[in-house]
Amino acid sequence: MTSGFRIRSQWERLDQAFVTDFSELPVAVVSDVMSRLVGGGVALRPMHTAGVLAGAALTVKARPGENLMIHKAIEMAQPGDIIVVDAAGDTTNSLMGELMLAHAIKRGVGGFVLNGAIRDAQAFKDQNLPVYAVGVTHRGPYRDGPGEIGFPIAIEGMVIESGDLMLGDLDGVVCVPKADLAEVLAGARKKFAAEEKQMAQTLDGSVDKSWIDKALAQKGCVYV
Repeated sequence: MTSGFRIRSQWERLDQAFVTDFSELPVAVVSDVMSRLVGGGVALRPMHTAGVLAGAALTVKARPGENLMIHKAIEMAQPGDIIVVDAAGDTTNSLMGELMLAHAIKRGVGGFVLNGAIRDAQAFKDQNLPVYAVGVTHRGPYRDGPGEIGFPIAIEGMVIESGDLMLGDLDGVVCVPKADLAEVLAGARKKFAAEEKQMAQTLDGSVDKSWIDKALAQKGCVYV
């Protein structure tokens, strides 16, 4: 098996119940529960207009501006899969455009996370499939390879393996490893409930902000 030009066809699939459960939680809450260490970088921005990205990752490693393996991943994807592509964050050439987007939607792909650029940006807004990318350019891609499908990749320190859970909203994207799904879900639910309680207290004027002065005193802040 040649590293750099290979396709892996089997990996552990996640329980689809996790996709439903995580889709009800904000990315920011999940990120906080994961110690705010995982995020894929601020450059990954939504190319769609609204909606939540949630599903199992199908990983692709590609050269900048090269999409042969992305085409193959679309054919391999199971309905709802999120195709996650590391193409080094280069935006010289796009990785996909309107035609590939339409075909992916027809195939039931749940969304894309692209460490690279798209083109035909208006089509991405119109179709509103959850897609994250680092830029837009009219320059098209190439189809020469090499690349990899199904092997671990990393985007700005966020490591993704096929079968991990990808979650995205208008704040950005986070990856939750398969092994951590139950623990992170429990923590995120608890934190989300606490934030909802605090919001209710904020709106009715009963929120306790005494912690601010306590923190200032502990840090040695003085008034002059």
